[in-house]
Amino acid sequence: MTAATPSTLFPSVPDSPDAVLEGLDPEQREVATALHGPVCVLAGAGTGKTRAITHRIAYGVRAGVLPPASVLAVTFTNRAAGEMRGRLRQLGAAGVQARTFHSAALRQLQYFWPKAVGGELPRLLERKVQLVAEAAARCRIRLDRNELRDVTGEIEWAKTTQTVPEDYPAAVAKSFREPPRDPAETSGIYRLYEQLKRERAVIDFEDVLLLTVGILQDRPDIADTVRGQYQHFVVDEYQDVSPLQQRLLELWLGERDTICVVGDASQTIYSFTGATPDHLLNFRARHPDATVVKLVRDYRSTPQVVYLANGLLAQAKGRAAEHRLELVSQHEAGPEPVYTEYADEPAEAEGVARRVRELLDAGVAASEIAILYRVNAQSEVYEQALADAGVPYQLRGAERFFERPEVREAGLALRGAARAGSNDTLLADAVDLPSQVRAVLGGTGWTPQPPAGSGAVRDRWESLAALARLAEDFARARPAAALGDFVAELDERANAQHAPTVEGVTLASLHAAKGLEWDAVFLVGLTDGTVPITHAKTDEQVEEERRLLYVGVTRARRHLSLSWALSRSPGGRGSRRPSRFLNGLRPGSPAAGGRAGGGGSVEGGGSRSRRRRGPVRCRVCGRTLIDPGEMKLMRCEDCPSDLDEELYERLREWRSEQARELGQPAYCVFTDKTLMAIAEAVPDNEAELARISGVGARKLQRFGAEVLALCAGEAVGTDGGEAGEGSEPVAEQLDE
Repeated sequence: MTAATPSTLFPSVPDSPDAVLEGLDPEQREVATALHGPVCVLAGAGTGKTRAITHRIAYGVRAGVLPPASVLAVTFTNRAAGEMRGRLRQLGAAGVQARTFHSAALRQLQYFWPKAVGGELPRLLERKVQLVAEAAARCRIRLDRNELRDVTGEIEWAKTTQTVPEDYPAAVAKSFREPPRDPAETSGIYRLYEQLKRERAVIDFEDVLLLTVGILQDRPDIADTVRGQYQHFVVDEYQDVSPLQQRLLELWLGERDTICVVGDASQTIYSFTGATPDHLLNFRARHPDATVVKLVRDYRSTPQVVYLANGLLAQAKGRAAEHRLELVSQHEAGPEPVYTEYADEPAEAEGVARRVRELLDAGVAASEIAILYRVNAQSEVYEQALADAGVPYQLRGAERFFERPEVREAGLALRGAARAGSNDTLLADAVDLPSQVRAVLGGTGWTPQPPAGSGAVRDRWESLAALARLAEDFARARPAAALGDFVAELDERANAQHAPTVEGVTLASLHAAKGLEWDAVFLVGLTDGTVPITHAKTDEQVEEERRLLYVGVTRARRHLSLSWALSRSPGGRGSRRPSRFLNGLRPGSPAAGGRAGGGGSVEGGGSRSRRRRGPVRCRVCGRTLIDPGEMKLMRCEDCPSDLDEELYERLREWRSEQARELGQPAYCVFTDKTLMAIAEAVPDNEAELARISGVGARKLQRFGAEVLALCAGEAVGTDGGEAGEGSEPVAEQLDE
């Protein structure tokens, strides 16, 4: 009779303390066996930090050194705390408390409140936005939904940094923050908000920590009771601790030093919430006899990905950079990171979608692919590109673009203006479609210039700016289009972007990607002004942007792609530059010392790449063309046209049938300008057709035979005839 094969989902519990240590590398084992005194674990990305600290707790429990009920492990998310509890159970260390800071503090507050204050603990306010809105109203300040979110975030930051309302303006100035509103206004709202809470007998999540700190400071007897219960502490993600959380931790500890902290200063990306790596970096100063262990063996990423991650940090400056960890990959070699430059943002999105499709075809699961960007407003063009390619996707940490409140509000305003037509006073001075859209968006509070700082106000502006840019692109494609046509286009795009409810490619901001990992990661929009973001002014803010990119790079296990676009829209001036953080890393780029970068390959972005295209000249008069519409036609608008009107109409009818069959807007097949160029050139073969702007390789493969047949005067069909037989899936059809 043979023993049952152990399940990988439900592994057997180690039968001895020494068995707990099996499978750990030397540094992880050093962490696990360091059970006495202060311990500081500096753990790089992908080095198994959770494994190390859970095995430390389990080894201490199983060896009889750490009584389970005396251990409190704290982290920052319920997901991380749950994962820690699950691992501890599998290691035979049930009974250890693994909680978030707030959860641990709330339990203590609920237990000690009757003794310390009397009566029941005030009701916990689940969402503070409504009360903030009321406080603003009392200050005679009207805030929209996004502004409410910003002010609420500022109040949370103030409380986690232990800043009272009166001191908020000075604290903002001292921290070099760019607040979303006038600090004096926010201070007044903050003061009224605290007053309303007292009147209603409610507390918020920050109060949970503040009140627990207050009780432990004012009642030594209660502090002694807590310290008698919890004698050993483990703190995960220690670089993200706020001043308030650090104060609570100090009160839990008292005069003891039985603490183990784990963190990586190079992954500090939440300073806007009050997080600071100073407590991690100062740990040795506070505990000179601390055991310090560095985890640098990277079990997540290939040597190629790790090389790039190390290169990013090698250029970093500041105190956190002085403590950077040099990762060492434990994997076999993989593909080099791919650097791709595109002519414009739509080309970048289409190129990324094409590469995603190639990975899917090669067997990579959609759930193992991620597209990461700096701000949520960047998602729309990738949502569209993936939808066009038939690739399922899921958004993490943000609403779908057309479901965002500001986009829905703008859609209603545009629809109303289209119905009113010339009767709408907003449109009085608008001379074309883009100016009409900008005027309507202006009526919702949008301005052409972006607001200072970050937060919800900036996100809202970015979303509406995307609509304004879309109107410009639409007007270029359809010069005769009216506002009603643009509204119909928005409806079509919204309908076409509903992804199947199956596993999909992850779309996420770099912040939302923290703590996650994928086989393949696409880092997109890597231009100066986006990464680092424009409003990163100080050296420390710029360095945090570098760390944010580092976090993005280290999410990738095997495939890593980095890309940027030289201009926003097709035909635009290519004035953008790749992110300064890539200097010396991408091949051919200059480093600070003038050395060219290496480690990867730079590719052009396909047929749209500006590098591969010289000046486009009018085929009639020879003038250099700069207008994208004229460039498609290969002639000036005013120059004589040899358009075959009959062929043009046949092409338009054929395009309508194709678009209906694919369930896509007509321009996704070919734009009007491309059809006009075809009807003027009347190509005889694929080579001539491929030379026409807007006819890319896959469109040529999908539609080329039918277009050439139409040019030859032959009839084509879309319902089971020549055009319908042997056609590719929708995922392969729409790509220029």
